[in-house]
Amino acid sequence: MTVKKIIDWANENPKKLFKIDGFGAILSAVLLGVVLVKLEHLFGIPKPTLYFLASLPCLFAIYDVCCYYKADKNIGVFLKGIGITNLGYCCLSIGLAIYHREKVTDWGWIYILIEVLVVCTLALIQLGVAKRQI
Repeated sequence: MTVKKIIDWANENPKKLFKIDGFGAILSAVLLGVVLVKLEHLFGIPKPTLYFLASLPCLFAIYDVCCYYKADKNIGVFLKGIGITNLGYCCLSIGLAIYHREKVTDWGWIYILIEVLVVCTLALIQLGVAKRQI
């Protein structure tokens, strides 16, 4: 699937972006709050930081569910909200990784960078679709 096809699909199905974001948020919460916590020695990210980062996607998932079922009007505003929030989450994740750089292993950096790449890509799509909806 080309980038243009993905963007066209997203513009035609803006509500589905909330579903995708919600599933991704739940996956992030489980990976950060369960998997990486159990493998802290492998990733090097301290448990309190992992729990904090895992709590945020839980909130995002609640927002996504509410928007998916309730946001029929002004959907662009709600997409813009989650898009900006996702970008903020990415900045926070990178910032916390830098703060703990002495402890974060290569595997920890790989995880953080992949998550940031995926979330930023989704956020940019959300913001692009929001711009067309507003």
